[in-house]
Amino acid sequence: MYKVALEKVNEAKANLESVVLETPLTINATQSRKFSSSIYLKREDLQQVRSYKIRGAFNKISSLSQNELQKGVVCASAGNHAQGVAFSCSKLQIKGYIFMPTPTPKQKIEQVKMFGGKYVEVILTGDTFDDAFNDAKKFGDRHQMSFIHPFDDEKVIEGQATIAMEILQHSEVGIDYLFLPVGGGGVASGMSSVFKALSPKTKIIGVEPVGAPSMSHAFEQGCPTQLEYIDKFVDGASVKKVGALNFELCKQHLDEIATVHEGKICQTILDMYNKDAIVVEPAGAMTVAVLDQYQNEIAGKNVVCLLSGSNNDITRTEEIKERALLHAGVKHYFVVRFPQRAGALRDFIDKVLGPNDDITHFEYSKKQSRENAPAVVGIELGNSSDLIALIERMKAFKFYGEYLNDKPDLFQFLV
Repeated sequence: MYKVALEKVNEAKANLESVVLETPLTINATQSRKFSSSIYLKREDLQQVRSYKIRGAFNKISSLSQNELQKGVVCASAGNHAQGVAFSCSKLQIKGYIFMPTPTPKQKIEQVKMFGGKYVEVILTGDTFDDAFNDAKKFGDRHQMSFIHPFDDEKVIEGQATIAMEILQHSEVGIDYLFLPVGGGGVASGMSSVFKALSPKTKIIGVEPVGAPSMSHAFEQGCPTQLEYIDKFVDGASVKKVGALNFELCKQHLDEIATVHEGKICQTILDMYNKDAIVVEPAGAMTVAVLDQYQNEIAGKNVVCLLSGSNNDITRTEEIKERALLHAGVKHYFVVRFPQRAGALRDFIDKVLGPNDDITHFEYSKKQSRENAPAVVGIELGNSSDLIALIERMKAFKFYGEYLNDKPDLFQFLV
C-alpha cells in the first residue's frame, strides 16, 4: 500500500522552489472574531496560477523521462489542474493537450491558454470532469502520451503535500484543526499524510460540496464508487469518483468528512470579498463555509483553512448571489395567479407584499378569455421568517398559485 514518504515530499518541495510561491499563512480577523478562535488561512489563492494545482502538476511532469517529455503530455481538468499543467508545459517547453468539460467557466479556459501559450492545446469535451477524463485517457493512449492525473498519482500527491510542510514550518502555534477541500482527494490525501506524521494531534476535516459528496460516498461504500449524478456548480471539487490512492490515504488520515451546501459556499464567497477583499472560487471557499458546523468545537482553538484557489469567473457573480439568497431563505419564487383586471398588480403590492419585501423577478403575459393569468414572480424578503405570512396573504387574497423553490425541475424551467 502506498504511503506518502516525508523524504519524497521534501524532494518535491526542493523541486518546486523555482516555480511555486511559498504562500502566506495569515490569521483572519473577521473569521477569528466570528468563531472566538484563531482562524488562519493558507493562501493558495495567491499562487501564481491562482491555485495549489501547480504543485502536483509540475512535480509529476518534471519527473518524466526525456523520452516521455518529448512525446508530450495530456490531462483532464475542470480548470485549476489544467492551468498547472499548462504552466508546466510552458516552463519545460513541451507539448500539452488539455481536455476540459464544455461548461468550464470561460475565465479558466482563457487562463489555461495564457499560461500555456504556444505549448498547449485546449480541447473542450463532455459535460463533466469525468467525461473530459475519459476522452483525455483515450487520446493519450492513442498517441502514447503521458497522462497527468489531477489527483490519483503519487507524484501529484507528493507535490500537493508540500503545502502541509509550509504550514507547519510557518506556523508559530500548535494547530488544533485543519480543514481541507476534497474533490478527487489529491490535496487532502497528501496534506493529511504529512500532518498525521508531523502533527498527529491536529484534527483533520475534509470538506465536500453537498452536491458532489464523492469521498463521503466512498467512505460509506468502503471503496471509490462512481456517483450517478453530481451538481457541477463547485467545478473545482465536483468529481463523480475519487482516486483509489487518495481514498486509501484519506481513509487512514482524515478524522471526518463534512459536506457544505452550495448556497452557503456562495454566501461565503460574497462575505470574504466584501469583508476582507479576498477573491475565492467556490471550491476555495468550502473550508471557511463549513466552519459554522464546527462553531462550538473550534472555539478557543487554532484552526487552519486551506483557500485552494481564486479562479472565479466574474460572469458567475449573479448566479452566486442568487444561490446565496435562496440558501439564506430570503429569495423565493412563486407562480402567482393575477385576475385579469386593471389594478390587480397594485393590489398585490399593497395587500400581499410586506414593507421590507421586494419583487426581483416578474414574467407575465396576458391571456385572452381567462379569468386569471399566471405570472412567475421572484420576491426577496427582508427576513427569512416573513415567508409564512407572505404565503398566507397570497392565499387570503387569492393570488397564490404555486411555490417553486422546492420544485427544482419546474424552477429551472421557469426561472
